[in-house]
Amino acid sequence: MAEGEGPRRLRGGCLCGAVRYEVEDAFEYAMNCHCSNCRRATGSAFKPFAGISSSALIIVEGGDAVLIYGDPQAEHDVHCATCGSLLHSVVREGRYVHVTMGTLADQPSIRPTAHIFVGSKASWYEITDGLPAYDEFPTD
Repeated sequence: MAEGEGPRRLRGGCLCGAVRYEVEDAFEYAMNCHCSNCRRATGSAFKPFAGISSSALIIVEGGDAVLIYGDPQAEHDVHCATCGSLLHSVVREGRYVHVTMGTLADQPSIRPTAHIFVGSKASWYEITDGLPAYDEFPTD
């Protein structure tokens, strides 16, 4: 990266295209979450997400077309109100967002490094990739 340049920006958005966002390609961590809430929110066995400071993500189109699920002043999920796509979750007292990696249009530098909340994973899904597995969110 040249001096004075910030991290590369990634584009992402919902299924129908009503909501588009940009986020810095400077994620601090990425994991696959198997908790029952993420499974229900995505309709999948787990949610691949990448975590970054909330200030690194901006909605560039369709800010009026988002649906907040949860407490807007605390932790919550941000969906497209039209198609329902889960775009990101606001977590850690609002300091971080967990961007759903499947909504990224551009290739991020980071890859998931672990599975979390595997104690409540779907019984029909078997983890076979060899990544570390944790019963909760690792704190170190």
